Amino acid sequence: MSGLLGKVVRIDAEGAAPSLAALPELAAQVASQWKVSRANAAKPGECRVLYPSSFHPVAAVASGEQAGAPQTGPDALPSANVFLRNERLEETRLAAAKGVRALRDLGKVNEEGQCIEVDSFASAHAAAVGATLGLWNVNHFKTRGSAPAWSLPLEKQGGRHIEAVPIHGPVSSEQKKSLRDDGDELASSATPLSWYTGEVYARAQNWSRELQETPANLLTPTIFAHRIMDAFKHVPHTKVVVHDADWAREQNMNLFLSVAQGSEQPCKFVEIQYHGAPDAKAAPLALVGKGITFDTGGTSLKPSAGMDLMRADMGGAAAVVASTLAMAQLGLPINVVTVTPLTENMPSGRATKPGDIFQARNGLTVLVDNTDAEGRLVLADALSYVSDVYAPHTVIDVATLTGACVMALGDVYSGVFTEAESLWQELKTAGEAEHDLCWRMPLTDRYLPQISKLNADLVNTGGRPAGSCTAAIFLKQFVHGLEDRAKGEAARVRYAHIDIAGSMEAAANTLNDYQSKGLTGRPVRALIEFARRLAFSS
Repeated sequence: MSGLLGKVVRIDAEGAAPSLAALPELAAQVASQWKVSRANAAKPGECRVLYPSSFHPVAAVASGEQAGAPQTGPDALPSANVFLRNERLEETRLAAAKGVRALRDLGKVNEEGQCIEVDSFASAHAAAVGATLGLWNVNHFKTRGSAPAWSLPLEKQGGRHIEAVPIHGPVSSEQKKSLRDDGDELASSATPLSWYTGEVYARAQNWSRELQETPANLLTPTIFAHRIMDAFKHVPHTKVVVHDADWAREQNMNLFLSVAQGSEQPCKFVEIQYHGAPDAKAAPLALVGKGITFDTGGTSLKPSAGMDLMRADMGGAAAVVASTLAMAQLGLPINVVTVTPLTENMPSGRATKPGDIFQARNGLTVLVDNTDAEGRLVLADALSYVSDVYAPHTVIDVATLTGACVMALGDVYSGVFTEAESLWQELKTAGEAEHDLCWRMPLTDRYLPQISKLNADLVNTGGRPAGSCTAAIFLKQFVHGLEDRAKGEAARVRYAHIDIAGSMEAAANTLNDYQSKGLTGRPVRALIEFARRLAFSS
């Protein structure tokens, strides 16, 4: 293949490369050079870059030996076969990423048609995910270095100048779809896991990463809205509507507007509809993303150290928008409505002051005790709107919401707050399958007194104790259709709040070959896999 930079191949326990069986001369040289290098074939992830004569370079990666399934764990474990499959999927992601990263510097950003052929290891889907994530590179804003991309078009930025393709190079979408995963629980569905799905999942996460990494001067609410419209322009069965502040006033979204009023940048409220179900009027899955394109803390100004990271306070919006794009690209038979309120949180003469009181869209009054607790304000009006207008069966919001969640879970897990056991199990299962992990946290009215004691219905902070829990119970007050025991009303909707304040950034626990230092784009893959399973569960 023209532009081939090299191959990534699996080395088995005997030191051979099974995927090269059709190329016996190359297979023999790889086996010989692997042995000479004294690499350990039993060690998962052991990697050597080999240079066979008359062939392109080969990144050989050992698949290693797999231990038995654990009998105990910090939470309920899936069955042994599911646990071991998930473990093999993650080892495949890591191996594919390690291999492409070993070869990617052979490419140049100004050349066309460059690719790396990648072995499927234990899963074509996982290999495509690992390789595509592993090629990611935050070079968008650099004019020098190994791969500067400042002045290049988008398709050349972020590592896109190199494509990971299946071993021996089938490149059409149909060929990629034919490379399926044997162990997929939904193998008989219309969207089985394959190399193609792996690309879609990973590209969605890379887009979420890209949006999070983009500085606030290059991703204002207006620019963000335009990027969403451009991304969905040619995607079937989708519609994007961008609302302005006047519309928000008509909707009585006074909490959202209270955050926006301090900024010179006009706020936007973006609404995405995807009609993939056979019945276009069937109740949708609703996704809501916090879209603070820069968070100074407002009048309650943050410390300056590390404030540049607040360019990613729209990480929830990036995640739900990218996930929705992937769901539509996969053609999942499900209806989805995604909304995201976009604004900056800035101090100015017009900015909200601590002690100000506003009435939310659903009629509740809220005292703003701390203007740096702005995420729950914009989400409250968005949750009220989407759950009221669309009557979804499930509502999930995603937000970089609380420092308390960082303290509780670090960078490993996204915190999931839900009262719906079925929803928790579905999110947990999807997260484990994609190794985009989440952990259940308490969503309970027992925390409500902590945010209900002042001269308004609610206050937007409850102090330091249980900070992530009080934020979650605040949000619950704005979801229409939940159970009301006092009125004897059963729940018409399942609701989950996902706090990604910790998992938004890779730190010591999550750094690996497909997730280098920086922003993660999570929980995109978990959301896509959740929706894929949800679409075919009924």
